[in-house]
Amino acid sequence: MNFSGKRILLTGHTGFKGAWLLAWLDMLGAKVAGLALAPPSEPSLFALIDGAALCAAHTQGDIRDAALVRETVEDFAPDYVVHMAAQPLVLPSLATPVETFATNVIGTAHVLDACRNASPKAILVVTSDKVYANDGSPHAFVEGDRLGGHDPYSASKAACEITVDSFRSSYFAGKVPLATARAGNVIGGGDWAAYRIVPDAVRALVAGSTLVLRRPEAVRPWQHVLDPLAGYLAILEKGCDGAFNFGPEAAARRTVREVVEEFGKAFDGKPGWTIENANPPPEAPYLTLSAAHARDTLGWAPKLDFETAMAWTAAWYRAWTNGEDMRKVTRAQIAAFEKL
Repeated sequence: MNFSGKRILLTGHTGFKGAWLLAWLDMLGAKVAGLALAPPSEPSLFALIDGAALCAAHTQGDIRDAALVRETVEDFAPDYVVHMAAQPLVLPSLATPVETFATNVIGTAHVLDACRNASPKAILVVTSDKVYANDGSPHAFVEGDRLGGHDPYSASKAACEITVDSFRSSYFAGKVPLATARAGNVIGGGDWAAYRIVPDAVRALVAGSTLVLRRPEAVRPWQHVLDPLAGYLAILEKGCDGAFNFGPEAAARRTVREVVEEFGKAFDGKPGWTIENANPPPEAPYLTLSAAHARDTLGWAPKLDFETAMAWTAAWYRAWTNGEDMRKVTRAQIAAFEKL
């Protein structure tokens, strides 16, 4: 992938996926301007890799601030734009629905509006696998399936997709490729978000406590963070338009319980777990994607199977608990992935 010297605006670069992409773009020689809120957790991958030092420009701010977004785009004049900033979690969206819609829909509109006069070579907006109207059946969603969402997070991401499509048709068609990426459930080192299974398992293992699961038999399309990020870079490099799913092969579609058990085994310790007694919020029992379009158009395919993804994730967290240089560890995993 040839991004050496390219100017890339990356929103959400302080988050889990954003910090991984920032580290990778730095290794590829890109000049990155980041726009995001402060890291969402303590510790954070962004801080552990000294992410601010990897940026040509690092702006801490909110994408709901239209003037700030416009100023950032105008000042940096990016070759490429990757919009990842979002309110990314289902449960917090239930507590703050208006904030979730404002960030995920209006914030996206601010980014796209600022790009109208910037003329980047390509724009990518990262949404979610939860954009589809999911009835819980074992159907592998394809990009043309109906959008929907039973919770504010999912609905906001579906609305984000509609917003992107309207900007594409009104302003960018035939001029600037504008794509969206819908990735399955992502795992990997450096995630400390609340309400996510791997960070919750790490906290339980480190503390020697019992892990509480909401729905242990729920099936999700688990994949290592580097697999969809490789797809994002391929979209930019090829200048693709439209929507793309990124998900694992069928064999990697596992239950939450299987994730906990495999991660515990890879981490050299198995957390005990129990089922949440309180009534959990409604969640689809089954979610999976078809990535055939990404394979056919981008030549993309996941490189890490389920067991390897869990092993790499556990190895990263073990290195962290051992006090190792986590920028070095993160770069080593990226380099190893590139060689596959």
